Amino acid sequence: MKRGLQLKLKQLMIIILAWMAIGFIIAVYDHLILHTNTSLGPSDDYSFAISAMRNVGAGLIGALLGGSLLVFYVNVKYRDKPYGYTLLFVSVTFICIIALITLIMAAIIVPIKTGRPLYDPMSEEAFYAFVTDSYPIKNGLVWSFIVAVTQLLLQMNSKFGPDTFWNIIKGKYNTPKTEKRIFMFLDLNSSTTIAERLGNEAYHALLKDFFADITDPILESRGNIYQYVGDEVVVVWKFKEGVENLQCLRCFSEMKKHIGEKKEKYIYRYGIVPSFKAGIHCGRVVAGEIGVIKRDITYSGDVLNTTARILGMCSRFHEEVIATSDLLSELDLARGFTIRNLGAIKLKGKEQEVLLIAVRETEADQ
Repeated sequence: MKRGLQLKLKQLMIIILAWMAIGFIIAVYDHLILHTNTSLGPSDDYSFAISAMRNVGAGLIGALLGGSLLVFYVNVKYRDKPYGYTLLFVSVTFICIIALITLIMAAIIVPIKTGRPLYDPMSEEAFYAFVTDSYPIKNGLVWSFIVAVTQLLLQMNSKFGPDTFWNIIKGKYNTPKTEKRIFMFLDLNSSTTIAERLGNEAYHALLKDFFADITDPILESRGNIYQYVGDEVVVVWKFKEGVENLQCLRCFSEMKKHIGEKKEKYIYRYGIVPSFKAGIHCGRVVAGEIGVIKRDITYSGDVLNTTARILGMCSRFHEEVIATSDLLSELDLARGFTIRNLGAIKLKGKEQEVLLIAVRETEADQ
C-alpha cells in the first residue's frame, strides 16, 4: 500500500474514533443537562441508550461520509485554496450530510422506539416528529464547529508534515534528542536564469507546481519534507527507513520520473521542464522543538552543513546526485545503480576532506 494512502487512512481512522467519542460525550452532556435543577427533565420516551446510539451512530456515519470527503477530496482537490474557501465548501456539504444522517438515524431509531415497521402510520408520524425536532438543528450547530476544527487540524497537519505535527502535539522533542538521519538537499538547475526569463510571479508558480509534484514521490519513499529554502527542498529520512530498499536514492529517481510524466504541463505553462540535482549525506543530528510564537522541530549538526556543501559540488562535477561514502557504505548498491568515485574533497568551511561519490540509476531501472 502506498504511503500517501496509508497516511490518509490513518487520518480517517483518527477522525472516526474521535467523532464517535465526541458523539458519546454529547449524549452524556445532554443527559446531564436534562437532569439539572434548571431543567424540566427528560420526556417520557427519553432513553440514554437511544440518545447515545443516536449520537455515536451520527458520529460514525458522519466520519465515514464527511471524514472521507475531507481526507480524500477536499484536502487533495482544494489543498492550494485558503482555509476560508474550503470551510465554505465543507459547510455547505455538511448541511446535506447532516440532513442525510438525520434521515438514516430516524429510519433506524423510530422502528425501535415504536416497535412497528417504518411504513406503519404510527412510525410514520414518529418519523416526521423525529426529523422536524430541533434536536438535529442543535447537533448541526455542534458538529459544524467540530468539522471546522477537524478541517483546521488537517490543514495544520499538511502545513507541518504528518510526523512533525504529531510530534509537536505529543511533545516528543520538548527535550532535544540525538538521532541518526539521512538528509537530501535538492535544488533546481539554472534557477537564476529561469527566474530572470519567467519573471517573479511565473517563477513562483513554477516552484509551487514543482514542489507539489515531487511531494508524492518523497512520501512514497518514506521521506518527509523538512523545509523549503528558496528553490531548494530539504528531505529527511529516519535512518532505517532511508536505507531500506535504497529509498533515499530511489526517491530522486522517482521524482525525476514523476516530473518527466508531467513535462507537457511544464512546457505549456512555463516553456521548460525543470531539472534538478541533489546532495545526500547521513549522520547524527540533534532534533528539538524551538520557537514560542511559531513552534517547529529543527535539526542541527554538521550533517546539514555538509549536505548543503555536497549539493554545491553537483554543478562542479556535472552530476545529478552526489552522496558521501559514509552513506553509501550503509547501502547495498549491487543492483540498480552505478557509482563514480569523485575523490576526497575539502568542502567549504570544513577542515577534513569528505569522500564524495556520484550515483546514477542504471538505464534498465529508470
